[in-house]
Amino acid sequence: MSRHHSRPPAGSSAKRIFPERHQPKPATAERILRESPDAEAVPLDVVFVGGGPAGLAGAIELARLVAEGNEAGDGVGELEIGVLEKADGLGDHNLSGAVVNPRAFRELFPDLTAGAGSETMTRALPLRRPVGREAVYFLTEWGRVRLPTPPTMRNHGNYIASVCEIVRWLGQRAEEAGVMVLPGFPADGLLVRGDDVIGVRTTPRGLDRDGNPGGASWMPPVDVTARVTVLAEGTRGSLTQAWLDWQKIESPNPQIYSLGVKELWRVPRPLDRIIHTMGWPLLRDGFGGSFAYPLAEDLVALGLVVSLDYRNTRLDVHGLLQRTKHHPLFRSILEGGEMVEWGARTIPEGGHFSLPERRHGNGICIVGDAAGYVDVASLKGIHYAMHSGIVAARAIHAALKADDLSATGLAECTEGVDRSFVGRDLYRNRNLRLAFKSGLVAGGAKASLAMATGGRIPGRRIATPTDAAEPKAPGAPVKAGGPLAISKVDAVFKSGNRTRDDIPSHLDVGGEVPPEVAEMYVHLCPAGVYEAGADGLRVNAPNCVDCKATDVLGPRWSPREGGSGPRYRRM
Repeated sequence: MSRHHSRPPAGSSAKRIFPERHQPKPATAERILRESPDAEAVPLDVVFVGGGPAGLAGAIELARLVAEGNEAGDGVGELEIGVLEKADGLGDHNLSGAVVNPRAFRELFPDLTAGAGSETMTRALPLRRPVGREAVYFLTEWGRVRLPTPPTMRNHGNYIASVCEIVRWLGQRAEEAGVMVLPGFPADGLLVRGDDVIGVRTTPRGLDRDGNPGGASWMPPVDVTARVTVLAEGTRGSLTQAWLDWQKIESPNPQIYSLGVKELWRVPRPLDRIIHTMGWPLLRDGFGGSFAYPLAEDLVALGLVVSLDYRNTRLDVHGLLQRTKHHPLFRSILEGGEMVEWGARTIPEGGHFSLPERRHGNGICIVGDAAGYVDVASLKGIHYAMHSGIVAARAIHAALKADDLSATGLAECTEGVDRSFVGRDLYRNRNLRLAFKSGLVAGGAKASLAMATGGRIPGRRIATPTDAAEPKAPGAPVKAGGPLAISKVDAVFKSGNRTRDDIPSHLDVGGEVPPEVAEMYVHLCPAGVYEAGADGLRVNAPNCVDCKATDVLGPRWSPREGGSGPRYRRM
């Protein structure tokens, strides 16, 4: 389905723009529901909103604590624990690098991992292979220089994995523990009573393109009540944003983001190491780099991550990845192979100074990427997300035992993470990403100094604006051709996207969109959702793969019916 928004003014010309001036306001009022739950509401004790690593790890740990406490005669009684996931199947919407630190697995499954070597770990857990050799390169357009691996990026003891496979495996463990796992149910709003969160309302199914009930597939929203609601929505969670805005909870710096685009390739020759790069094609605009990881002898994950504070309105991350594939380093890996899967997602990268000052409240806590637990310096987030879910489970169990589910009773959801290795790592690396606001050369020098001094220099906070407040202006468009390149249309097909064509648009463009802003949206979106023409901005909402990039810089994303979006298999 396509929808048109405004006509460009006659005689307009390209100019400097500030994305925030054209971005609709957050839909807080639509997400905070001061209504009584429906009479047929589903009652749960604890509901985790989001079936990713954080939500599932938290649900598993809570189920374990409940079972052990009840067996010891000092428990909270039987609890109904549920996980709501917006995708049709667990893992369908999960995408990451992924090189995984197994620390959270050892914590959550000690019986499987006690004394286990790497071979045992890969048999017992959803991990593909241990990291062996690794290399970091600085790229020029046609060449490369091998660099020493920074201490934060050394991966000895870590494992290459597919986050989709991790999530599906965790889902099975959760169900075995008695957790009710409900895929296909996105949460559309928070049910509140006063300042207390008392559950969520899901999105309806079967609406036609005008938002009306559309026949046999129609399913009304479902209210799910809970004594505690855990937001594990991932990056740019709509309920998380709304709750933080409603409660006026801020952070020293606003959260900033990058956009990652990733492909899986079936290759004729095995890759013998993991690869990270910096430099080209981001020598002058944006911060980021590329990676290549061997998932199997014949399967390689290749991706490019670019910060969304870039300055060129015509920068196109999908297009840059197509160029990157033709660099001699990657071309030698991919030639003769076949691209088998594609995906995209945003990543929170503000680190310590972008964490909300409070990630808990009356009947609620926030975990994982929704809270911003990602360390860009080490390129890690999965084990932080899982540990934050585990900490939340322990805090919730203690609060249930004390019969205090207020913000005071759940304070350990924030404080426990801040005291843990998650908080320590983010604090130590607090300025490494922010240093690159000064550019690649000066930022590299500052980051090296921060790394050498354990974050003590520069010790002060490097203040940053939101990505949408950064000015942009038209620059050179990305040239993305070549024999290894793939179009955005073909990429969306490779994502497994099965969104129906007549679904209502879930993207709020707002008012009039000037042509130079429309052009920016076209380049920004990796999935070809936006088209700019003589008749204005056209929105092809079914193409969306929920990467949330335009939610950062442009049209606001909102939850749509369950099962919409990509169906990743090995991302």
